[in-house]
Amino acid sequence: MEIAKDKNHDVQDILQLVGFKMGNEEFGIDILNVKEINRMVKITKVPNAPVYVEGIINLRGKVIPVIDVRTKLGMPKKDPDNDTRIVVVDVDGRTVGFLVDSVSEVLRIPKNVIEAPPEITTGVNSEYITAVGKLDDRLLTLIDLNKILAKEEKRIVESMN
Repeated sequence: MEIAKDKNHDVQDILQLVGFKMGNEEFGIDILNVKEINRMVKITKVPNAPVYVEGIINLRGKVIPVIDVRTKLGMPKKDPDNDTRIVVVDVDGRTVGFLVDSVSEVLRIPKNVIEAPPEITTGVNSEYITAVGKLDDRLLTLIDLNKILAKEEKRIVESMN
């Protein structure tokens, strides 16, 4: 776990994030939205689902949709491997699984190392990016889960729950 180096930060000044990787890029989401992180399980395809909906899984008796984050971010598809994880999150009261390449760590970073993303962001669909965190030797792109699931997509997810 990476901890803020400046111990003078108040608890309100610290962001707790779950870090995950997609290809060579590192992303983070607010830990308060994350319910659990699971290894890859069999995903059942759903006919006529949007291309970014990988399918559905049975999680302890509850059927939840799984969104392929790579597809949503405009990255090429990748076959799951031993590092692939399903990050189960709560988005506006809906339980959704997000398929990611790997989960790296839980990060605690001071809010003062976070800044707005540059106007021209390349590599991923920038509408889902809320900020960029500057860590010692790398950048962490913060993702807004509510933006990943637009209103129309939330209705699709709701119909699958």
